[in-house]
Amino acid sequence: MVAHSGLITVMQRAARKAAPRIRRDFGEVEQLQVSRKGPADFVSNADKQAQRTLVEELQHARPDWSLYLEEGESIEGDPTKPRWIVDPIDGTSNFLHGIPHFAISIAVQEPKPGGAGSGGGWGEITQGLIYQPLTDESFWAEKGRGAWLQDRRLRVSSRRYLDEALVATGIPYRGHGHLDRFQKILAALAPEVAGIRRFGSAALDLAWVAAGRYDGFWEEDLQLWDIAAGVLMVREAGGFVTDFRGADRALESCQVLAANDQLHSKLHKLVAGALRA
Repeated sequence: MVAHSGLITVMQRAARKAAPRIRRDFGEVEQLQVSRKGPADFVSNADKQAQRTLVEELQHARPDWSLYLEEGESIEGDPTKPRWIVDPIDGTSNFLHGIPHFAISIAVQEPKPGGAGSGGGWGEITQGLIYQPLTDESFWAEKGRGAWLQDRRLRVSSRRYLDEALVATGIPYRGHGHLDRFQKILAALAPEVAGIRRFGSAALDLAWVAAGRYDGFWEEDLQLWDIAAGVLMVREAGGFVTDFRGADRALESCQVLAANDQLHSKLHKLVAGALRA
C-alpha cells in the first residue's frame, strides 16, 4: 500500500461518498434520453447533489478551509489556511448524453504568504485527486511525492517524435472557446501527430497524460476547477505544463499545453507558430 498524506485520504473518502449517487443518477439519465423533456434539469440536480456531498465531507475534515466550487461559487474560510478546489462532475455534457466519461476533481491550493485574504491571493497546488466513478480509477498526486493511479506510480509517456504522439484537446462550441485560434492550432498539429482525440473531460485528459495514455494535451478557455488537480498530476508524473506561450502560467491563464519534455517543446513550437501566423 502506497503511503500518502491524510489529505489524499480525505479527498478519496469524499469522492467515494459521492460516487454511488452519481452512478445511480447516470443510470437514470441514460433512460431520460427517450423523454421529450430531456435530462438537462435532472443532470443539473445530480451535479448539485454531488457537490453538496463533497462539500459536506471536505468541510467535516477541514472545517476552517475555504472552498472554490464549479461556477465560481466560493465558501469562505480562514484566509491563512489552504482551500479546496472542487468540480463534482467534470464532463457534464458527457453525463448529460449518457456517455461514460467524466470525473470528480478535487485539489488543495495553498495561500500565498500573508494569507489569501490580505491581498496575497492563492499559490501552488499541493494535492490533487481525479476520480472516475464508473471505473473506480483514483488518480492522485502530491507535490514532491509523485502521481499515482491507485497504488501504481504514474509516468508520462516516453515517446519522442510527433508522428508517434496521440494528443488530446477540447473543441470550442457554442459560447465557449476561440474557434479561429483552435482551427489554426489544429491545422498546424494534425499533419504532424499520430492522432487527435476529444473525449470531453479536461480533468481526465490530464490524468491520462500523466498515465502515458495520451502523449500530450492542449486546450484554452478552461476553468481552474477543470485543471487544478490535473496540472499537478502531469508535473508529478514527470511532464511539462505551460500556457501556449511556454510560460508557467497555466493555472492563472487556464490555458494548458501538457506533454513530456521531448514532445512539449515540439508541440509548443507548432502552437506558438500557428498563433503568430
